[in-house]
Amino acid sequence: MERKIILTLFSIFGLYYVFFFDAIPVSWQMVFKLIPMILLIILALRSHGEKSYKSIIIGGLIFCAIGDYTLQWFIVGLCSFLIGHLFYITAFSKTNNRQTPVSAKVVLIIYGLSMMLWLASTILRTGDAVLTVAVCAYIIVILLMGWTSFRTASSFAIIGAFLFIASDSVLAINRFITDIPYAHILIMTTYYGAQLFIALSIVQYAALRNKMLQ
Repeated sequence: MERKIILTLFSIFGLYYVFFFDAIPVSWQMVFKLIPMILLIILALRSHGEKSYKSIIIGGLIFCAIGDYTLQWFIVGLCSFLIGHLFYITAFSKTNNRQTPVSAKVVLIIYGLSMMLWLASTILRTGDAVLTVAVCAYIIVILLMGWTSFRTASSFAIIGAFLFIASDSVLAINRFITDIPYAHILIMTTYYGAQLFIALSIVQYAALRNKMLQ
């Protein structure tokens, strides 16, 4: 029952922030943005799962929540999210239930190189070398998250990782390349979806692990 209540509140507040953003007073926008993440952290804390995996995933959720707030200072927020992804990579890498398919590796490498070339060439025109390096480093880290997610054999972890890649890709293109229609909706629905699936992977991974040990 508690789990259902948390998920219901997450859906209500998440959808409200996504689709009624303009109706939220500016002074309250950050609060409404963070509420779904706080609910997911509570959900993760209350979930039954393998202790190490659960703890590291919670660390990732916390740093991503910090990133939500600090993204108003872009480099600071980017670093917070990068740390969050490193937590996720660590959690995924500690599992060894499945190898990453070659097809997924090829897609991630091609996509990553394409995004880095596209974004780097655009950002460099502004003369901001530091931002260029930071964005390229972030792309590498988030693609590693997608790469290592397959090791969990958890469909939730994999879906969450790739939704995160989609969300950050839309954000980067919208910020540095060209305006994307309904960018806020696309970015936040994929972002909240990514964090939800990653949080839910705690229970799913524990079930998969227990099944393998039987």
